[in-house]
Amino acid sequence: MVGVAHLEQRAVLRVGGADARPFLQGLISNDVTKVTPSRTVYATLLTAQGRYLHDFFIAQGGDVLLLEVARARRDDLRKRLALYRLRSKVLIEPADELAVAALWPEAALAALGLPAEPGAAAARAGGIVYVDPRLPALGARVLVPRDRMDEALAGFASAPLADYDRHRRRLGVPESGDDLVVEKSILLENGIDELNGVDWQKGCYVGQELTARTKYRALIKKRLLPVAIDGPLPAPGTPITLGAREAGEMRSAADGIGLALLRLEMLDAAALEGEALHAGAARLTVQRPDWMKF
Repeated sequence: MVGVAHLEQRAVLRVGGADARPFLQGLISNDVTKVTPSRTVYATLLTAQGRYLHDFFIAQGGDVLLLEVARARRDDLRKRLALYRLRSKVLIEPADELAVAALWPEAALAALGLPAEPGAAAARAGGIVYVDPRLPALGARVLVPRDRMDEALAGFASAPLADYDRHRRRLGVPESGDDLVVEKSILLENGIDELNGVDWQKGCYVGQELTARTKYRALIKKRLLPVAIDGPLPAPGTPITLGAREAGEMRSAADGIGLALLRLEMLDAAALEGEALHAGAARLTVQRPDWMKF
């Protein structure tokens, strides 16, 4: 069964003008030239030190680019992009007439007539419907005028947003505001490269040098992983232990499933020693999604 959730926590920025693509190309982690009416991409904006600031989807809407981003941080993204604009012919403005919804699981793709390819997009109800660029198993997203959302979702049954979040956590996919920590998170620790958020051939962008160094020198010591929770839900930031040793910390959690940033050496130790991971009074069982590589 396909579920639909309206994503009121998401909002859209419109980036247009003659220099819109080259402007973004020099700033973000993915290749803007790949964005077409039939393809969207997932990308991030980083600090100069390669730490996470924003992540977003980029779709083409007519002759402009549409950035779907966390609503709570849209104004911050707009201000940061404006700092780099200088004399570029770029217009950056809110697109409040657009709304966002998610359809899941992967069965939603066939129901929408989309191939199971990350980012595959098509026109729908005066807007765009596209396969989640991170992982087709997440389903699809709809980005359409607010007054045409019912038309875009005709034939699909509404479901609680919590159901979508549970699906996402089981797949081990982080969410802005819940699992990705501003000015702290590192892309490769959170699997953003494996989730198609980084193009390693595109050339320079803010934070590119340190991101590449992390990859090619194999400096990743932690990974964000889904965990099954037996016991009271730990709050975000709760330390995770293996016996008396620190093993990581919790990110978001609900309904017995959460995401945890774990030290890889502790995972090996747990497997060898047969000990359990704990976060407060809860016992954690690590689950490794098929898409993750170590």
